[in-house]
Amino acid sequence: MTKLYQHPTKQLFAYVLEDKRELIIQNIFGDTLEIPIFSLFFKYFPHDKGLKVIAVDDSPAEVIDLFFQVLVDITTEPYHYELTPSALTVELAGKQIHSETISLPQTTEKTLLIATRNEGKTKEFKALFSPLGYTIKNLNDFTELPDVAETGMTFEENARLKAETIAKSTGEMVLADDSGLMVDVLGGLPGVWSARFAGINATDAANNAKLLHELASTAVTPERRTAKFHTTLVVAAPDKPSLVVEGEWLGSIATIPKGENGFGYDPLFVDDETGKTAAQLTLSQKNKRSHRAIALQNLLKKLPEWQNS
Repeated sequence: MTKLYQHPTKQLFAYVLEDKRELIIQNIFGDTLEIPIFSLFFKYFPHDKGLKVIAVDDSPAEVIDLFFQVLVDITTEPYHYELTPSALTVELAGKQIHSETISLPQTTEKTLLIATRNEGKTKEFKALFSPLGYTIKNLNDFTELPDVAETGMTFEENARLKAETIAKSTGEMVLADDSGLMVDVLGGLPGVWSARFAGINATDAANNAKLLHELASTAVTPERRTAKFHTTLVVAAPDKPSLVVEGEWLGSIATIPKGENGFGYDPLFVDDETGKTAAQLTLSQKNKRSHRAIALQNLLKKLPEWQNS
């Protein structure tokens, strides 16, 4: 089995390519990263091997660090390097064997503003985006901004309203979602009214209680309690057409709330595959299965092209 190397502090990974004299350095989207270690690779790496580096974090200095971690391991030679903003020197057994002038690519902070004041929702997005190198903010960091009224009749209309209005006001790249629970026997309700199903400013407990009341009829048998969570994500930035993706999570509605995690309808929504409510899943489990996770997977497939357009 191929050994996987990982940087101790950054989301950077590498593995040796057998019988292939090639150095590949890419981000998670498959884009080539220009890191000045090619001369080192062809001088000191074994001639019958190659190396592939996958960088989740955009950290050129740490890519170099990981390269030497692999080099020392596979050659068993005590290579030591020093890196400054303009030079890279390499020593072996106390003797300098390499020196070159370099210019590392400048890293720019990647900030994503989540269009919500809900810390529970922000926590989910932070868990999904932080490993990709994004600094996550939410509307609690912009207290002067007024709330955007969700007057749309569809999830996309509401998500667009929030993302595009806030991007225009702040100049930030903004991710907005409109998510909701759609119960089949209720004709897709609560849908876009999920957050205010029990009235304006309704609490999660009140919304859950109303949902159970609506399904209390003895005619609503267990097999008729099917439902799905839906998410539409919209990414907006000034002077740019918005990016729209969707995701859905299939399940059913429990007869009583279960679980202590999550928020909203999570204690009532039973995941089809695990048989547990969303509130019984850990955040890690939820972020692999949820409607937002599925929408995010779809977003990540399209985000690089959108950012470069």
